Amino acid sequence: MAEPWFDEITFGILVGAVGGGVGGTLAGLWGGLIGTFAPRGKGRAWLIAIGWGFVGLGVVSLAFGLCALAAGQPYGIWYPSCLVGAILGGVVGGLMPVVYKRYAEAEARRLQAEEFRTQ
Repeated sequence: MAEPWFDEITFGILVGAVGGGVGGTLAGLWGGLIGTFAPRGKGRAWLIAIGWGFVGLGVVSLAFGLCALAAGQPYGIWYPSCLVGAILGGVVGGLMPVVYKRYAEAEARRLQAEEFRTQ
C-alpha cells in the first residue's frame, strides 16, 4: 500500500459530510427548482448549467477516487470520493435528459398557445 495522501479518517469524514450532506442537499434543491420552473419554461439557462456543474463535480470526484484506488490508497480515501462521484454524477446526469424534455414540452405548449392566440 502506498503512503496515504491524506489522513484517511479526516478525509473520509469531510468528503462524506460535505460531498454527501451538502452536495446532496444542493442537488435536492436543484431538483425542486427544476420541478417548479421547468414546466413553466423559466430559468432554463442557469438551471441546466447548475445541473451540468453537478455532473462535472461528480465526474471529477469519481475520477479522483478511481485514481486513488489505482494508486493503492486506503479505503477511507478512495471510497467516499467514488461514492459521492457516482451518486452525484449518476443521479443528476441521469436526470438531465428529463430536464431537457420538460423544457421542450414547456416550449411546445408556449408555441401552441401563441398559435392559438393568433388565430
